[in-house]
Amino acid sequence: MGTGFAKKKKQAKHLQAQMTMMQQSLASKMETMEVVGTAGNGLVSVTLSGTGEMKKINIKPDCVDPDDIEGLEALIKAAHKEAFKEVQKIAETAPSPESFGFPGM
Repeated sequence: MGTGFAKKKKQAKHLQAQMTMMQQSLASKMETMEVVGTAGNGLVSVTLSGTGEMKKINIKPDCVDPDDIEGLEALIKAAHKEAFKEVQKIAETAPSPESFGFPGM
């Protein structure tokens, strides 16, 4: 009986080590991944890292109107929101330790 328990414990530790490696790999990929959100039919684009850090903003010249700064601000905000939703969607599809039966890992 003790041998079976020791074997299960060893398997659990091995699985836990694999999960830790997967999480580290995913975290690394999220940092280097880039997601682009656009608004105004491509007039404004915002590039975020997989962790949500803003990397780049691209504004096409024909979008810049000194009399409509609020419109430009709204486009930037919309592009950021689109990119951030994509980052969240990617993060939600990543496996969590809880999905493998390891609560609190």
